[in-house]
Amino acid sequence: MPEPTIRRAVIADAEVLSWIGAETFTQTFGHLYHPDDLETFRHEAYGLDRTHADLADQARAQWLVEIDGQAIGYALAGPCDLPHESVTPTCGELKRLYFLKDHQGGGNGSRLFGEVLCWLLADGPRDLWIGVWSENFGAQRFYERHDFSKVGEYGFKVGRTVDREFILKRPAARTQI
Repeated sequence: MPEPTIRRAVIADAEVLSWIGAETFTQTFGHLYHPDDLETFRHEAYGLDRTHADLADQARAQWLVEIDGQAIGYALAGPCDLPHESVTPTCGELKRLYFLKDHQGGGNGSRLFGEVLCWLLADGPRDLWIGVWSENFGAQRFYERHDFSKVGEYGFKVGRTVDREFILKRPAARTQI
């Protein structure tokens, strides 16, 4: 199998980003939600309008991971908007980092994470944040290995379901790449 490539996404990638975002969310979390709630959330979070807005926002960046031109994963980062009293306008957040189930493992997540960190820290050290589902133990272990620690919780709403989400932080003092 060829080596996956990672590249910054551009406006022309909106459809594929919309698709992979909705698909990876459904593969990872779809079993948790009523089908109507899931479909509404997919439209709101990963619809073309939302994807275009994210791509047009200069304070955000997205990446695609591809094999032979086919998307297998993606990431989104930008200013932090997690509900925590320590968040400031200078804080950065890894908002999404997902792969299709058949392409998880093998180090692609670490490679993509490294690209995102380089972008988030391009202007120097700053606090970094991530929201992680309380039952996603693999992601929690991954981020812990990268110096993130739990500093809070909040409710992540998808329709009538409110998930327990952990807020993880990596202080600026530990943000060397």
